Amino acid sequence: MPAPIALLALPGLGLGPESWRPTLGYLTGGGTAYVRVSPGYGEPAPDGQDLSPRALAAGILARVPATAPRFLVLGHSAGSQVAAHVAALDPSRVAGLVLVGPSTDVRAATWPRLVKRWLPTSWREPKRQVPTLVRQYARSTLPAMVRSIEAARQDSILETLRPVTVPVLVIRGPHDHISPADWAVAVAAEGGPGSRAVTLSAGAHMVPFTHGRLVAAAVSDFLSDLDALT
Repeated sequence: MPAPIALLALPGLGLGPESWRPTLGYLTGGGTAYVRVSPGYGEPAPDGQDLSPRALAAGILARVPATAPRFLVLGHSAGSQVAAHVAALDPSRVAGLVLVGPSTDVRAATWPRLVKRWLPTSWREPKRQVPTLVRQYARSTLPAMVRSIEAARQDSILETLRPVTVPVLVIRGPHDHISPADWAVAVAAEGGPGSRAVTLSAGAHMVPFTHGRLVAAAVSDFLSDLDALT
């Protein structure tokens, strides 16, 4: 019988645990799930703190119980880069990666290009999420978010994933211009056997919060494949 796999969910830039709650609500079924926030990703950042995705990943690993089972690591947006570094830093503890809307496509690495992709994406996001987004961003603080995205822009998720051998599932919404379909395919191609990219039937960039049921269904299928591989 395969060893149990826990879920380790990492929010996107400026977001907190509530951003993953709708998805995890459909996934856990009484299983073990951890949501870990980081400076700039759910909490403020002290001056001078290293906010590179690799440093944040090391901090997350230090805060996960040593007795925990192997993880399926879920990352959203820029949190996908942190998730990738978790797998690279401690491959023995990671069973697979789920990267939802991974950002920092190399073709949109500049601020003007990021904004150009963000505007049409935000237009397709449900406006009902605005109050909770404002609360989460206020908790993370704007200075920490700006420093974090600047650090993320210098980090290549493709390079981070190259030594990673576990399967990678990349999920995106059909209206996500921040993470277009060909970029999702390129990210998944760096994963191990069984990796793939999936475009959901609805949603934009914030699908872990706005379309939790769809994200959970894709993750459940991926978990079934992981069970078959173990």
